[in-house]
Amino acid sequence: MEYADPATLAFLARRRSHPPKLLTGPPPSREALMELLELAARVPDHGKLEPWRFTVLERATLDRLAPVLAQHVLAKGGDEAAAEKARSAFGSPVIVAVVSTPVESPKVPEWEQFLSAGAVCLELVNAALAAGYGAAWLTGPAAEPDFARAHLGLGAGERIVGLIHIGRRGPTPPERPRPDVAAKTTFL
Repeated sequence: MEYADPATLAFLARRRSHPPKLLTGPPPSREALMELLELAARVPDHGKLEPWRFTVLERATLDRLAPVLAQHVLAKGGDEAAAEKARSAFGSPVIVAVVSTPVESPKVPEWEQFLSAGAVCLELVNAALAAGYGAAWLTGPAAEPDFARAHLGLGAGERIVGLIHIGRRGPTPPERPRPDVAAKTTFL
């Protein structure tokens, strides 16, 4: 192999999402966040369709929407505990909604475009972690189409792929069990 990057491999071997409840402020500056979004956009994108976009939810918006989200959960039949969990999910310093925006294409099916948006989510989490922030990729009730259309500006055919929570790292969570990759691998 002509090129190897042991530091990147070491990072990937120890990367760990940070639960939003452990994230603190301040969030990355807008300039720093734009740099992370630039990195996140460097994903596989067959046909160069860019079938995704970002909606950044800053503190004032999160504070305004947290009780609205709790009401949404109650209106959908959730109990008070579920409503409080939804409300507290908006406690992160900043959340980036990664929105799938499929493009009509005779060559690239919609499912492949959706996967590109998913790759953006992981790339954003990894970029934030590599930059020294804590980050996690979640969805939850805020990603439901009716809430997202009403409160996050989603248009027809758009869908939230992930809500990427970013902030200062709190205590590193313990390592979790990892898959038995050998049991999930077949060589043909």
